[in-house]
Amino acid sequence: MSSPRVAEVTRKTAETQIRVKVNLDGTGQASLSTGIGFFDHMLDQIARHGLIDLEIDAKGDLHIDGHHTVEDVGITLGQAVAKAVGDKKGLRRYGHAYVPLDEALSRVVIDFSGRPGLVNHVPFTSGMVGGFDTQLMHEFFQGFVNHALVTVHIDNLRGDNAHHQAETVFKAFARALRAALEIDPRSVGVIPSTKGSL
Repeated sequence: MSSPRVAEVTRKTAETQIRVKVNLDGTGQASLSTGIGFFDHMLDQIARHGLIDLEIDAKGDLHIDGHHTVEDVGITLGQAVAKAVGDKKGLRRYGHAYVPLDEALSRVVIDFSGRPGLVNHVPFTSGMVGGFDTQLMHEFFQGFVNHALVTVHIDNLRGDNAHHQAETVFKAFARALRAALEIDPRSVGVIPSTKGSL
């Protein structure tokens, strides 16, 4: 690998102030502060199971609700990943993972296609997990795919406990991301597309 795949992105709006730093070739170290405990727990899954060093500091209008903070973290993380991944030469491009947690099972498939697309099928059994509105998981992933320019398919195949449903999704996303971001030693320096660009 010719250069470290690291990036730092700052996003400031009237609703949020967010700083994200990523190292795509890290060891899973995380420093996370969004003001939403369960969301921090889910972001930690991305770092640990994706082997991505991840720093996220987010201050948002939580006195309203968590929507802007969660969505804008997704946007900023997507921008940071896109910046860190660079021209995608040698990238495996595709990744998928199945992750169970007790009764819950989720599958995530990702393609660094250069085209944003999200298919999200998670029939949550509860609207809240702790202080986290489960509807916001969609907003996080929509923000991510729009700005990382990736296609992501998320399917929670079964689950009775909303915490387990969410955690299996984030862990599967992390594992799929890790696979897709790997450098393929058989195609170093090659764009993984018949078009010659992604």
